Amino acid sequence: MSKPVIGFIGLGLMGGNMVENLQNKGYPLIVMDLNKDAVAKCVARGAQSAASAEELAAGADIVMLCLTTSEIVEKVIYAENGILAGIKPGAVLVDFGTSIPASTRKIGADLAQKGVGMIDAPLGRTPAHAKDGLLNIMAAGDLDTFNKVKPVLEDQGENVFHLGALGAGHTTKLINNFMGMTTVCAMSQAFAVAQLSGVDKQQLFDIMSTGPSSSPFMQFCKNYAVDGVSDLGFSIANANKDLHYFLQMLSDLGTQSDIAQGSSGYLQAGVDAGMGRGNVPEIFDYFLKLEK
Repeated sequence: MSKPVIGFIGLGLMGGNMVENLQNKGYPLIVMDLNKDAVAKCVARGAQSAASAEELAAGADIVMLCLTTSEIVEKVIYAENGILAGIKPGAVLVDFGTSIPASTRKIGADLAQKGVGMIDAPLGRTPAHAKDGLLNIMAAGDLDTFNKVKPVLEDQGENVFHLGALGAGHTTKLINNFMGMTTVCAMSQAFAVAQLSGVDKQQLFDIMSTGPSSSPFMQFCKNYAVDGVSDLGFSIANANKDLHYFLQMLSDLGTQSDIAQGSSGYLQAGVDAGMGRGNVPEIFDYFLKLEK
């Protein structure tokens, strides 16, 4: 059987490597990105390029998005020459980004009116995993729609989960990132307090890592705070965005979290201090200079 034509919008580190993996596995691709060099790399490997999201969607069986914010996703969907204007009945839209669940459900309802399915499928792991088709994929949406694209997702992910109704993937991703980024903030401040109080940070790590607080996130924080190695490839700006989305999701649910508010406040302060491009454990530097 011939493979479905995939339209892919968003060729950053993650998206570009996902496209390369799909091309290596024989999928025909139509691509689009503001970065012309990223598009050119895909075209050199055999992809077609599209001048608009409408054109891309019209030629694709599956449209995939790997974009940074819900606002950008909505713009690409609803623009005059956007996806909604061109996508074909029977096609499926897959959103790999980290988006606000309420926005995802709204888009899904509007696509359904055109006979188009939608899956929200945020990602875990790194761009290197994307290139090798070894991502963790947290997919959600109608089961028949999920099964329709499952073979393609399994070519992109080592672990592909179906989490329930549309929006459950983005909800799970935001909960996951709330846990992870709050952990990084807490551990980074722990190392900062140790330095400010004259406690040996390596010894603090040796003690904490032998107990239940031990985790990969602790190792990433130690790598920066103790060894000066910034190797967790997730920026303070992206963490800040995800915590804002988590708080918006809580508001939509009629609840709140002082814990998330605190982590979000520190991340926002880091962004305001010009640290947004740094990896999340670099928030350690902010905590070193924090005054009451």
